[in-house]
Amino acid sequence: MSWTAPATVTAGQLMTAAFWNTHVRDNLLETAAAAATTAGGIFVATGANAIAERIIGSDTDYNARTTASTSFVALTGAPAVTVTTDTQALAHWRGKMNNNTNNAQAILGVAVSGATTVAADDDIALQQQSSPADNQIWIGTSHLFTGLNGGSNVFTLNARCNAGTASYDRMELVVIPL
Repeated sequence: MSWTAPATVTAGQLMTAAFWNTHVRDNLLETAAAAATTAGGIFVATGANAIAERIIGSDTDYNARTTASTSFVALTGAPAVTVTTDTQALAHWRGKMNNNTNNAQAILGVAVSGATTVAADDDIALQQQSSPADNQIWIGTSHLFTGLNGGSNVFTLNARCNAGTASYDRMELVVIPL
């Protein structure tokens, strides 16, 4: 959407229907309320005098999942969210995590695919260290992903451990495209 600057009107000038429709009605239709198409959508500025509607995405998985992989993998059935973004998106994820080995970690991160490719990264992942073994914790975090390519991006929870077998339960992923 973009806004059209109204023409200058002089005193005594007749305002025609065409003038009114172009410079008053059409500009009023450029409000966020007039442009909204989806309940729960949000609007973000995409440039000077321009906005776009974005739809928040979320997914949950309350089933227990495990991995013994020391590299990030997408767990079968783990939350994944497809959203249309511009260059940024705010992701929040949480889960109940543990590891069956004393002092070993369960790690839960987010990977991005689609218009952008970003690998899950320990630096922004949830990390839980089991001490004693099988000590569960329910934790969450958020991260602002920047430098995304505009378009359809898929955010997927990925998991790994550094030893033993890590367990994940009650996972949730929410992505707010900006």
